[in-house]
Amino acid sequence: MLDKCRRLQWDADRDLDWSVAPKAMSRADEEAIVQYFTDMAGIERLAAQLFRVQRDLVDDPTLQAIFETFVVDEERHAAVARRLARHYDVHHYRRYVLNPHLRAFAPAFRAVLHHVSPEVANAYITSGEILLDIALLRSLNDFVDDPMSHQAMRLINRDESRHIAIDHFMVEYYASPAYAAWTAAQPAKGPAELLRAAVTFAVFTWRAGPFLRDVFFRPMDLTDPSGKRLMDAFKRIQLIGLKEEVRHRPFNRFLHTMQDGFNHPVVGRVAGPAIARILGLEPRVLARLYTPADEAAIQRKTFGELAEETLAMKDVA
Repeated sequence: MLDKCRRLQWDADRDLDWSVAPKAMSRADEEAIVQYFTDMAGIERLAAQLFRVQRDLVDDPTLQAIFETFVVDEERHAAVARRLARHYDVHHYRRYVLNPHLRAFAPAFRAVLHHVSPEVANAYITSGEILLDIALLRSLNDFVDDPMSHQAMRLINRDESRHIAIDHFMVEYYASPAYAAWTAAQPAKGPAELLRAAVTFAVFTWRAGPFLRDVFFRPMDLTDPSGKRLMDAFKRIQLIGLKEEVRHRPFNRFLHTMQDGFNHPVVGRVAGPAIARILGLEPRVLARLYTPADEAAIQRKTFGELAEETLAMKDVA
C-alpha cells in the first residue's frame, strides 16, 4: 500500500488540463456548483486534519508514512476543489465563501480530536470517507457532467480508494484484542480531563448537525434527488458498525443504544428528535437501513472483503 501511495501521486498542473472550457449552465446551477466546490475544499482540509491525527497516533512507521501521503492527498484535493470553484465561476454572480456552518464546525472538530480515542477518530473518518466517496463526490460529478470535473474526480477518487482500504484496516485493528489490551494499559483520565472531553464532544456534535445538513444533505438532495446514494452510504456505515468485533466497542455501543432508542416505537416518538440532534444526523439516516439477512452476511466477511465491497459501490451507477 505504501508503494502504491507513493507511485500514484499526481500533480494538478501536470495531470489535469485546465484549458477545457466549462459547459454552459444556468445561473442557479453555476452558483450551486461553485459553492459546492468551495465547500468541498473545506471538507478536504478537515480530512487532512484527521489523517494528521491518525499519523501521530500510530507507532508503525509504514502506517505513519501511509497517513502522511493521505495528508498530502487531501491537501491536493482541497487545492483542486478551489481551482474547480474558480473554473466554474464564469459569470461571477456573487462572492463565494465557505459555508458558515462548516466554518463553525471546523474548530470544534479540531478540538475534539485531542480528546477522543483513536478508534473514535477512525470511526468518524471512515464514515466521512464513505459519505464523501460513495455519495457526495459521485453525485456532484454527475450533476456537473463536464470534462474538467470528470478529469479531477477520476484522480481524486483513485486517492480516496486507498484511503477507504486503510480505513477498513484500521477499523479491524481498533476492534482487535491487541488494541483493547493497549487501551486497558493506558492511565485513567482525571475528572477535569473527562469533563473537558465531554464538553468538547457536546460542542462537536451540536455543530455537526448544521454542518452535515448544509454541506452533505442539502447538496445531495439537489445532485441525487432519489437519495439512493446517500442511503446506500449510510447503510454501509451501519453495516460496518454491526460487525461482531466492532459493535461491542464503547463508542459503537453508544451509537447502537442511540439508534435503538430512535427506532423504538415509544422512546422514538418522545425522544427521537432529541436523539437525532445529539448525533447531528437527520432522522432518515437513523432508521435501520439493513435487513436481518444483511446483518448475518456481514458477520461472514473479513474486513478486507468489506473494503472491497465498499470500493465496488463506487462503480455502481
